[in-house]
Amino acid sequence: MSRRSGSLIPSFHLPPNPIRPPRKAPGPLALATPLPTALAAPGGMAGDHASVGNGERFPMSRELIEVPLNKLVVAESNVRRTGAKDGVEELAASILAHGLLQPLLVVACEDGRYAVIAGSRRLAAMKLLAKRKALPRGFAVPVMVREAGEEESLAENVVRMTLHPADQYEAFRRLELSGLGAADIAARFGVSLRIVRQRLALGAVAPHLMQAYRDGELTLAQLEAFTVTDDPVRQDQVYQALGSFREPWRIRAALTQADISGRDRRVQFLGLDVYEMAGGAVLRDLFSTTDEVWLTDAALLDRLCLGKLGEIADQVAQEGWLWTDVALEFPHSHGCRRVYPFAVELTDDVVQQRLAANVALEELYTQHPRDEVSEEVAAEMARLDEEITRLSHQAYAYDPAIIPCAGVFVVLGHDGDARIERGFVRPQDEVPEPEGEHEAKAAQASNNDSVSADVTMPVEAESGGIGLSDRLIADLSAQRTVALRDVLARQPDIAMLALAHTLILQGFYGRRYDAPSCLTIRIEAPALAQHAEGIDDGPAARAITERHEEWAKMMPQEAAELWDWLSTLDRDSRDALLAHVVAQSVNALILPHECRTSVIRDANRLAQATGLAMRDYWSPTVPAYLGRVTKAAIMQAVEEGVSNEAAQRLGSLTKVEMARQAERLLVETDWLPAGLRTPADVAEGEQEAVAFAQAAE
Repeated sequence: MSRRSGSLIPSFHLPPNPIRPPRKAPGPLALATPLPTALAAPGGMAGDHASVGNGERFPMSRELIEVPLNKLVVAESNVRRTGAKDGVEELAASILAHGLLQPLLVVACEDGRYAVIAGSRRLAAMKLLAKRKALPRGFAVPVMVREAGEEESLAENVVRMTLHPADQYEAFRRLELSGLGAADIAARFGVSLRIVRQRLALGAVAPHLMQAYRDGELTLAQLEAFTVTDDPVRQDQVYQALGSFREPWRIRAALTQADISGRDRRVQFLGLDVYEMAGGAVLRDLFSTTDEVWLTDAALLDRLCLGKLGEIADQVAQEGWLWTDVALEFPHSHGCRRVYPFAVELTDDVVQQRLAANVALEELYTQHPRDEVSEEVAAEMARLDEEITRLSHQAYAYDPAIIPCAGVFVVLGHDGDARIERGFVRPQDEVPEPEGEHEAKAAQASNNDSVSADVTMPVEAESGGIGLSDRLIADLSAQRTVALRDVLARQPDIAMLALAHTLILQGFYGRRYDAPSCLTIRIEAPALAQHAEGIDDGPAARAITERHEEWAKMMPQEAAELWDWLSTLDRDSRDALLAHVVAQSVNALILPHECRTSVIRDANRLAQATGLAMRDYWSPTVPAYLGRVTKAAIMQAVEEGVSNEAAQRLGSLTKVEMARQAERLLVETDWLPAGLRTPADVAEGEQEAVAFAQAAE
């Protein structure tokens, strides 16, 4: 033995030919060759670890002995299963040429043999050499004896050579069963907690799929995809059904097609933790970068959401409304009359509170740039914003007389927030006007007209009065009508005011009054909810509703006062209001057996003029489109929006799976079906108009 710094340092070098005869019994190791630098530690073997060639720390023992090769066996707990024989030929050649550079880790067996807990590939290489007579069967192998083997076997393999994930799972699982937590396992072996959890998650995979992975029939990504469910029967069904088309996304799609995504608006509203606390089951994909989950109990989710909406409705009911109704979708066929709040003057106290909140919020925005906002500051900003909104709402109020006979719908909005819609009067709750009030309002409206309406009404001779015949009244009213047409045509400003007045009466007062306007312009647009489910909760409809409500708050409660109110608006405001009501008359519907080619052409012109971009309002999702067309149409959409190769990859899927994957591919593109595209020019629009109309016939 050589001496270095006063310490005895052993060497594990083996000559190319068996120079040293085997020891008949294990004894203290005494070799003359110096220890390779890869195993040398400063100060000899005073510590429990020596440096390995790759810089990692290798567990060492003070008890070094030599054991005959034929007395060494691989321990059952040795974690390496997959790839244990890989590279054995090369390793044997290296040992024969350069010697054994690392001792084996062993534990003593009751039968006198030693089980190798770390170094099974080196053992296999030496036994291969012994089989080829390059080493004697009793060759003395340097080993370090340990008492416990499992953990060190795993640690060595994880550190020195990447261990197969299936072997990592089995070893981590045994350590977990022995009482170690995931964090402890991660700390001991220098891997992340996420890696430990991911490896343990592989336990959800059916054993035959794990073996298929070991055999190279599945990739790790494919195996990970199967972990979204712990049902081995379902896993096997999908494994068999997909055949050779086992891309990870296809596996996940097939396993979760009947479940609810964690991105669903109901989950966003309720909270995943509430669902789980109520006993709801979830499927988690630990291998997803977005930690995606799927909920399996739709009935429970709906019930919990309705319960939460009900709690909100109970709070709203305290405002004095006659009734409240909760639903996940807004009931568009409610048949109720809608009333809106009117503007009221804020008290000085409320004005001061709102001003103070605005000043405080502005100071926070000034002091804290957007990318440097702490959680505390962000929370204070949110509180101030909510306070400003609450105080601003006090600028509008409902007629106290209408609240006791009207109700509120509390529904779930498309954005995952509760949507509170107040001011709906059911037909049975309508309060009849006092006798004579309707006539008084009509008379007041007539008096407010700039031209007397006396000649338009039949007048019977009373108390000596002169009566006019129906024919004469019709004659006179015709003369007046044509004169009004001429004079109105000469005054564009008044014509626009009259147009706005007529349309606004229909759009805002039509349910209560018989549209007291002499213009025969009518808004006859059909309701769209019966043709497109959920359309009134989409971005376009919500924007229209919010705009409508803001205008309604500013308008007079009585239709008779509308003309005077409109006359006070500036030109821009009146034009904006007119644009709002005119837009409600648009009807570009295409219904079966209706030949409306010219209407579609006009809709195309309007789309071009306004620069309509339908992708701002609509996406090719499964419910909206892909789940309602043929497989050929789905593949055509993917081919147009993505590529022909992407479309062909979907060819072997079922329609349900194809639609889901097509949505994933198309959602980030600008693709639209022909009927929603805004033509680039008039000629293109003409062709598409004819084709789209014919498709509906």
